[in-house]
Amino acid sequence: MTRHFLTLSDFSADDLFALVERATVLKGLHRRGVRYQPLVGRTLAMIFALKSTRTRVAFETAMHQLGGHALVITADDSQLGRGEPVEDTARVFAEMVDAVMIRTLDHGRVESFAAASSVPVVNGMTSRFHPCQLLADMQTYSERRGDIRGATVAFVGDGYNMCNSYVEAAALFGFQLRIATPPGHAPEAGLLAATDNAALVDSPAEAVTGADLVVTDVWSSMGHEGEEAARLAVFNGYQVTPELLDRASADALFMHCLPAHRGEEISADLLDDPRSAVWEEAGNRLHSQKALLEYLLLGR
Repeated sequence: MTRHFLTLSDFSADDLFALVERATVLKGLHRRGVRYQPLVGRTLAMIFALKSTRTRVAFETAMHQLGGHALVITADDSQLGRGEPVEDTARVFAEMVDAVMIRTLDHGRVESFAAASSVPVVNGMTSRFHPCQLLADMQTYSERRGDIRGATVAFVGDGYNMCNSYVEAAALFGFQLRIATPPGHAPEAGLLAATDNAALVDSPAEAVTGADLVVTDVWSSMGHEGEEAARLAVFNGYQVTPELLDRASADALFMHCLPAHRGEEISADLLDDPRSAVWEEAGNRLHSQKALLEYLLLGR
């Protein structure tokens, strides 16, 4: 049976912990200069309906380091842009490549593609979920602080795709998640109802107090074009600052999936705070995605 990675819940908790551990092993091999290329002759097709920096660089570099090859495909230079059904494209790709990564707003299109595909499909981000980022976040926490089970995580800001994935992660990785969002911007109610590990709280201060990890994301993500000015007003008071982090535990970490809008969801100086792990977090996208590709294509 073909394995896909569209949300964290596609994998078991054991699978996810194993991926995080394997990502650290692969990172170590790379840093020691060990050439490990189990994907020689394998090809990953990367379909981008949205702009990308970290996701594209990480997947393309991951395939190169593992000995494989990555193709970049956009709607402008493929038949997807002329209305070819995603199911037809999926069947064609499955005859030519070994895996497909898709970044698009419409999560349903990714599900439809995966349903028709006989090769693994990875969600490179949709408006609902960003599971690949969570693998990197969990790897970063593990490397810096150890086992995240039993920890307290605070998410401050927009309950969009990153927050939805953190809600899923809370149950699968065994941490407690406190979420502070403005009214009308909470994560999906069904996701919250499905777990006892995540809850809405009344303020950023309440979310962050005593937390081991503090996370935020931009207030206007892809899909929110034209809403920027209104969102600035709605999210006033939800900026993460060093002073807010002072309410967290003494050894708390701060993470942001990037790109960040300094002066909006974070203060101008936060990325350079010693508690910030954002650059290591970004770098771990490469190694966690190598672990994911290895698992999907080789089953180990």
